[in-house]
Amino acid sequence: MATAVRNIANGRRRVTKEMRRHQLIRATIKCVAKRGFAETTMADVTQEAGLSLGIVNLHFQSKDKLFIETLRYLSEEYEVACQAAMAKAGPSPGERLAALVALDFSPRVADRRKIAVWFAFWGEAKSRPTYMQLCAEKDRRYEDTVARLCQEIIDDGGYEHVRAPDIANGLSAMVNGLWLDLLMTPDDMDRAKATSICRSYLAQTFPGHISPT
Repeated sequence: MATAVRNIANGRRRVTKEMRRHQLIRATIKCVAKRGFAETTMADVTQEAGLSLGIVNLHFQSKDKLFIETLRYLSEEYEVACQAAMAKAGPSPGERLAALVALDFSPRVADRRKIAVWFAFWGEAKSRPTYMQLCAEKDRRYEDTVARLCQEIIDDGGYEHVRAPDIANGLSAMVNGLWLDLLMTPDDMDRAKATSICRSYLAQTFPGHISPT
């Protein structure tokens, strides 16, 4: 009986610890989007989260560790969403590729706060090797996934003069550029327009597999 009670208590503590970590990470995203990377302090994060400074120090020990975990959280969240979107789309590589484009400009991903945080981390990556590694891994996974889907489409449709890595690099650059437009000029660019631009690019490349709309 005592062992069962201890196991329940330990389970609750683990859940509470994970909830606190996520609470602080979400608060960090809000603070960095609002104040910028350099201006965000641990005190800002704890105030946004409604927690004490001792709590954030307990879970992350330092601002740098908190920021690393925030970047890792965003990267893992995006990877899980990508896998789910492709699984839901079905076996067709064209449908899976279109599903990735739809995800990239969904409210869950193309949230202006999250976009602002991604660009903040990318801006710091040159001087911080850990940030550079995490950002590069996220980009590499995305481009590898897109290139694999493009190669499947090429093999199926006989697009002899198309190189899958080139299309993947082009789509990645396009998505990043449109994210920047969504962040900086929201009156001129919205999610639907950004999605349409990417689909038009893919439809011109793979007309037999992806439609413009």
